[in-house]
Amino acid sequence: MRLAELSARSGVSVATIKYYLREGLLHPGRRVTATQAEYDEEHLRRLRLVRALIQVGRVPVSSAREVLAALQEEGLSRNRQLGTAVWALPHGPDPDNTDPATASARRTADELLGRLGWADDGAPEATRSAPPYRMLVTALTTLARLGYPCSVTDLEPYAHAMARIAVDDLDLVERHAPDEQVEAAVALTVLYEPVLLGLRRLAHAQESRRRYEEG
Repeated sequence: MRLAELSARSGVSVATIKYYLREGLLHPGRRVTATQAEYDEEHLRRLRLVRALIQVGRVPVSSAREVLAALQEEGLSRNRQLGTAVWALPHGPDPDNTDPATASARRTADELLGRLGWADDGAPEATRSAPPYRMLVTALTTLARLGYPCSVTDLEPYAHAMARIAVDDLDLVERHAPDEQVEAAVALTVLYEPVLLGLRRLAHAQESRRRYEEG
């Protein structure tokens, strides 16, 4: 397909596609003349992923380039490839190590992961350096600072719910062809987080009605 058709099918403007090509987010098409190139279904799939990252997930171009590079890295296991790609997504600010509440938050996070069996006993520092771990510590620190500290007991039901969601997430990813699964995992990580947030808020409304209004 030519550039105009790629734009029409993807919903991304020609100017934006050209920008993605210049930035290396989309690999060049097959040159057919000095001024024209042809694109295929792989370009369309990659363009939809780039759009999900940048336009929906608000991922900076530099981070999107890092994610896409991880997708193309050879020699990694499926687990490492998926982890490298998802870890490269934005995860918010790092913990403030000057805040006294941060040390307590780290202890809570470590105890929680230990109870769940999620800590990497062979490489605990790798677990602590993982972006989601840092995100968790930052969130727990903020909660404690604002007067809403969370104990391990408070957090454990949420963690078990997330474990069940993770199973559903990867079941959904595995519906895609093997060569599309890591891309699908990244796209769904970005696109499904607003879905989860919306469902959580709807569930809150339903539970509030059940508790405080019915009967």
